[in-house]
Order: sequence, then structure tokens, then C-alpha cells
Amino acid sequence: MKQWSGFTLALTMVATAASSDEVSLDTEHQTLRLVPMAEGFEEPRGLAALPGELFLVSERTGQIQAFYNDEQQRVEGLPGIQEESQGGLLDIAASPDHPDSGWLYFTYSSGDEESTATALARGRLAGDQLVDVEELFEENRRSAPRDHSGSRLAWMDDDTLLMSVGDRGEPERAQDTNDHAGSILRLTPQGLAPEDNPRFEDVGYLPEIYSWGHGHVLGLAVDGDSGDVWAVESRGNGYDELLLIRAGENHGWPEGDDSEATVGADFLDDLASGELFTEEDVIQPAYRFPSDVAPSGLAVVSGEAYPEWQGDLLVGGLESEQLYRFELSGTEVTGVEELLDQSLGPVRDVRQAADGYLYVLVGDGNGMLYRLEPEE
Repeated sequence: MKQWSGFTLALTMVATAASSDEVSLDTEHQTLRLVPMAEGFEEPRGLAALPGELFLVSERTGQIQAFYNDEQQRVEGLPGIQEESQGGLLDIAASPDHPDSGWLYFTYSSGDEESTATALARGRLAGDQLVDVEELFEENRRSAPRDHSGSRLAWMDDDTLLMSVGDRGEPERAQDTNDHAGSILRLTPQGLAPEDNPRFEDVGYLPEIYSWGHGHVLGLAVDGDSGDVWAVESRGNGYDELLLIRAGENHGWPEGDDSEATVGADFLDDLASGELFTEEDVIQPAYRFPSDVAPSGLAVVSGEAYPEWQGDLLVGGLESEQLYRFELSGTEVTGVEELLDQSLGPVRDVRQAADGYLYVLVGDGNGMLYRLEPEE
């Protein structure tokens, strides 16, 4: 390996067989295996692991696929979703009180062929239907469908919801705090801005903003023990990053060494003159990848299945088609391990479920769901 410093699903299901072979991982601390669980996902984007070993996979093309007990079923009832460019159905997550409330939250591109916005909605699963669907939030500025819609969801321990919104292919928007693009937002379960948000009362800031200066955050996780918020983002400039998110702070995208073709000469002039921010204003990354990996998916590891990985981070790569384990000492990255000796395809999402196992969603046209288990 390369080193760098409870409810029952009431569905009539269609049987599915995960035909790919298991993949053995001889990692630094233990031998693991990636066990195929399900296949056939069309452009998968997000994974929600629900109680009772029910898994929901969001597909960019506008479907949710439910997987339970080796069987798979499409869920109907989603709102209108615009699937242009990188937009479409994005992330999916169950609410912390899901066993009682049944709420499922999902992000998607709302709008039409002319203009879209990244939006948040929720609904309840009833058989093979999503019911009680309601849109909770939409970013404040629609724009032409293009890359970097986002989005990722992560719950904080106070039951507020973090939601990332990409820069929509216009990097300068990430420095406009009157624009939701290029930000991580913090919302109530009803999609509103909590009054204790870090910039809630500050002039010139949208009240939902938790942090800004982001390119395309496709991995977002909260450490359940420390409360630390971690994110990985693709910046498209050769400097993809792992970030320890600081509430109410600027995380620097786009940076001053980007080319004019990326961000525009006028914006760079403002940046160079200090009219936008100075280096001292920017939160530096916890880790900067040495090459473009397009990180996607992020989990804080816990549980008995991975005794030597407690508190570490597991991150996927879209372009690199790799899994990375970040070893931490507190919040400092002390090592990075590449786990895969062979490509499985672009890694879309990494989540840890209530059963204690890590799950990895991989692929594009024929996506696969794997479970990471100790080798017996």
C-alpha cells in the first residue's frame, strides 16, 4: 500500500445479485475485504444507511433505489428534478429521529433547462413511495445548469443540518457572502437558519452560512465525539483539500494563485489588492492532496470492526478511484494510506452505518455498493 505523510421495509422488491468479487485490502493495521452488497445503480451520488440494514441510494438521474436483504426497489414520488450537467438528485440522509419521525432529507437541482438552484427537501418512505414531500430550502440565486451543484448533508449533534452548495462553476461566487453558492450552510430540520449561526446577525452575510470560500464539497462528516466538522472538496486547480471547518470563517476558494482562465482577471485583481480577503483571513486546509483526486465521500471511523482506525477519516476519490485513510492526532493529519491496489471505479460516497461497518458506493453507469469488513 502506498503511504503519504428499526423499521421493516414494506416493499415488493426485485431480487438483485452483486456479481463482483470480494476485494481484499492488506492495510497497515489489519486485513480487510470489500464485500459487494448490491449493483446496478445508475449514476449513484449519495448513500443513506437506515436502521434495520435498509440502504437508500440517490441516483443523479432522479431516482432513489432502496436496498434491503439482497433485494432492490425503486422509490417513487420525488419532486421534479432537473438533471443537467452535474445537477440532478444529489445527496440523501435520514434524520437523527428517523425511527420516530420517518423523515428522509435529500438535495437536488430545482428549476428548468434555463436556470437551476440546489435545493433541500424531505419526505417519508411509505412502501415504495415517498410521501409528505416538502421543499425546505433553495439557494438564493438560480443560474444556468452547469458543474459544481454539490451537495452533501451531515447532521450535527444538536440536530441541525449541514448542507454544502458548490460554487456552480463560477468560483467568484464562493467569496460572495450574499450568495449561498460555494458555502456550507447550517439549517434547522425545517430548513431555516438557526439564530445561533455564526453570522446570523452580521450585515453582508446570509444567515444560513456556516462557512464559505468552498469549491465543490462532496464529503462532509461530523465527529460524534469531538463535534469537529470535516469536509473534502475538489477545487479544480490541482489542490484538492481536506478541511477542518471553522464556523463563520472563510476557507479561501478561489485562491490567488489560480489562473485567469479559472476565475477571471478582474476578480484576481481584487484579490491581489486585498479588497476581498487577505491570507490571514483564510482557514488553511488540514491536508492538501499532491494531485487532483476529486475527493468524494467522507466518514469518521468508529466501532469495533476497525480497532486501529478509531477517529481516523476514510475518504473516496472520483478521479483517483481510490480510498484514503487519514490518520489523525487530534485534528492534525499524521499520515495518509491508500487502501486499494486495484480500481473499482469512481468512489461516490463513504458512510458508516449503525451496524458499525463502513459502506462504499462506487461507479457511474453501473454503480456498486460495498461493505468494508475485517478479513476472517
